[in-house]
Amino acid sequence: MQYKKFARLGLLAGAIVAAPLAAQADQFINILTGGTGGVYYPLGVAMSKIYADQIKSSKPTVQATKASVENLNLLQQGKGEIAFTLGDSLADAWNGNTEVGFKSKLDKLRTVAAIYPNYIQIAALKDSGIKTLADLKGKKLSVGAPKSGTELNARAILHAAGMSYKDLGQVQYLPFNESVELMKNRQLDATLISAGLGVSAIRDLCASVECTIVEIPKSVTDKIGSPYLAQKIPAGTYHGNDKDIETAAVQNYLVTRSNLSDAVVYDMTKTLFDSLPALQAAHAAAKAIDLKAAGKNPPVPLHPGAEKFYKEKGVL
Repeated sequence: MQYKKFARLGLLAGAIVAAPLAAQADQFINILTGGTGGVYYPLGVAMSKIYADQIKSSKPTVQATKASVENLNLLQQGKGEIAFTLGDSLADAWNGNTEVGFKSKLDKLRTVAAIYPNYIQIAALKDSGIKTLADLKGKKLSVGAPKSGTELNARAILHAAGMSYKDLGQVQYLPFNESVELMKNRQLDATLISAGLGVSAIRDLCASVECTIVEIPKSVTDKIGSPYLAQKIPAGTYHGNDKDIETAAVQNYLVTRSNLSDAVVYDMTKTLFDSLPALQAAHAAAKAIDLKAAGKNPPVPLHPGAEKFYKEKGVL
């Protein structure tokens, strides 16, 4: 009887010790980004450092991907906690647009924040003679990874300009850095990159060879309509880019999945906005992140954890 009494006390003590251990279980945060030559990846790396430092017991990781479409499919499958995406890809995922790579409606997606706009930037070798969209006919163009957000942007821009891939001399489906390397070797004439201003791939290209940033006129952008907006690439953004260039832009979002706890998403959202200077130091595109606009009119519903944060801040 005495042995059984001590055994019961031992089990009780074990339960008391186990309880706080369970409460401190590691929270894995897999951040789905894009190619290493874009903007998503360096911002994702900065986020992982912020989360590791400020969210107790978190274990952040950064995954390089083919960006928007792949990220959204991975989230739906539960293979990530927070992801970067373009707004048009997010709307297509929510609606289950099979033509762009979504086999069905991705109903587990939830918005965390609108962040910065992606500028659709076409960089061409100066000696290719490409100065306008029409000049792309018969030329070799890279349009990003297949069915990535960038590639979907390329299709939309060309269609609005009265063109298609059939009008091009050659189409390559390559990540940003690979496109730039081929251009340096004169194996490609131009690349279309959808990213934040000052993206490293185009900076590298224009610092290495003479290049032209090709205008996307407002008339073309207006034909596509929402969520595309007419914007300008400011003079001086890239070497040799000495005047403002008209282009199109699409809003970027951070998204998560519905079955991630409200507490975790609240922490991720709050920590993100509490640490904006660290994100801005990682890439200038983050300077466009605006708390007042971050939770408004998302393409898919806000996650309750993010919604709680915005209500606390009085911006929703």
